[in-house]
Amino acid sequence: MGISDSQGPRTADLPGAPAHTSASQDRRSAARVLLRVHGLSKSFAGTKALDGVGFEVNAGDVVSVVGQNGSGKSTLVKVLAGIHTPDPGAVIEHRDIRFIHQDLGLVPGLSTIENLDIARPLGRRGFWPAKSREELLAAERMIRRFGGDFDVTEPIARITAAERTLVAIARAMSDWSPTGNVLVLDEPTAALGAAESELLFDAVRTVAAEGAGVVFISHRLDEVLGLSDRVVALRDGRLVADVPAGEVDHDRLVDLIAGSELAEFRMEHADERGRPMLRARGLVTDVLRGVDLDIHEGEVVGVCGLLGSGREHLAAVLFGAMERHAGTVTAFERPLKAADPARSIRHGLAYVPADRLRQGAVMTMTATENLTLPWLRPLRSAFGSLDRAAERGEARAWTDRVALRPPQPDRPLRLFSGGNQQKIVMAKWLRMAPAVLLLDEPTQGVDIAAKAAIHQLIAEARAAGTGVLVSSTDTREILDLCDRVLILRDGRVSAELSRHELSEARLISESLGLSTTSAPSDPHD
Repeated sequence: MGISDSQGPRTADLPGAPAHTSASQDRRSAARVLLRVHGLSKSFAGTKALDGVGFEVNAGDVVSVVGQNGSGKSTLVKVLAGIHTPDPGAVIEHRDIRFIHQDLGLVPGLSTIENLDIARPLGRRGFWPAKSREELLAAERMIRRFGGDFDVTEPIARITAAERTLVAIARAMSDWSPTGNVLVLDEPTAALGAAESELLFDAVRTVAAEGAGVVFISHRLDEVLGLSDRVVALRDGRLVADVPAGEVDHDRLVDLIAGSELAEFRMEHADERGRPMLRARGLVTDVLRGVDLDIHEGEVVGVCGLLGSGREHLAAVLFGAMERHAGTVTAFERPLKAADPARSIRHGLAYVPADRLRQGAVMTMTATENLTLPWLRPLRSAFGSLDRAAERGEARAWTDRVALRPPQPDRPLRLFSGGNQQKIVMAKWLRMAPAVLLLDEPTQGVDIAAKAAIHQLIAEARAAGTGVLVSSTDTREILDLCDRVLILRDGRVSAELSRHELSEARLISESLGLSTTSAPSDPHD
């Protein structure tokens, strides 16, 4: 999701957009079209990723582009950014475009200050370098603008995925004049919770009101409905709808995106708890301040909280992927050492991190190699060498089970869509039949079909007796999956909600620390 100042393909430049004068003017006047796409096709090795796509973005409009992974959304963005050249015959007219891409484009070894300062100095300009104090204060102001509150001197590699997202957003919008130009956001809220996302939406609404056109791409359909003026739906590279947002609801969007392919998912919940599988007491880290937690056999425990609440650290600390300063973690009453993932695996724990590209998988390896990497012992011959035939058989069984698309386990993982990559990350741990499955943003950045498939895998693990923890910023996901939910605020568990107490309003209000007197509603209402 890194910023790009690329102008993209200028098949024909639009004339200068008129100055923004009043929000009450007709925002959809043809004279104020800032982006026009007509007959856009793009082929790769004879396969059309885009096929005759066309739409317009007007000044003041937020146009959401939706579709499954592989529908053509990413190709569209790359064509607009000038990364891909469209097939002959496409007409693309636009003003200045800024991009926030899925790949954040941040330098892991540099701090937030340095990443913000790469394209432009944060302090005084000219011959004299910026003072470090000025840079620090400028970076802190930019991050706070989007709800962040973390150490801007820390290397990017040491902050959370959500915090990295805020850095990319702050960098993209730091010195941009929106009037008459276009902002393209590709999955900007994938690592953000509802409250942090709303801060971004406020910024998007502001730039639209100032005369920008906005293209917003998200798998979170509630965000699409809440933010958009129009919705453009792609399926298999073709435009299947271009409609006012007020004319569609959540179910209609699902139909447009998936057609008849998507089977309805519904988790079966039980009132009885099984035996304790994992217990944590008094967890203390730089962020957590004495967290207690129990996960029982066949139970799905949700964890919610704002950015900085500790939610984004908890699963990693339980697994031993992050250091803890104090507290205990036990599996089946056996203590687990701090920062010892290998011991956690031996005691039946599995962990799916939020950042699958850097922590969840090895993208240069094949799907087969990623699947078998955590547990090679049963695939070794009597002489200790890897039995390739057994490995291929194991990979085929699991890629069939998770419906990998395309069904090519020998293909490098980086060549699969995000949803199919995540299926492999899930499958590599599920094949070990873990006692406890720790999931951090398990469906972040995947389409609705992949999300339903991953939720089904979680349901199957739960039915087999696995205790599951789901840390997620997606409130609908929490409502769909969880038997019980812990709310973290300021590093502590501020509330624990049972299944019958769950509602989206309750989750949000508890995360914000607001009291609520309304009765909980059915989470599927």
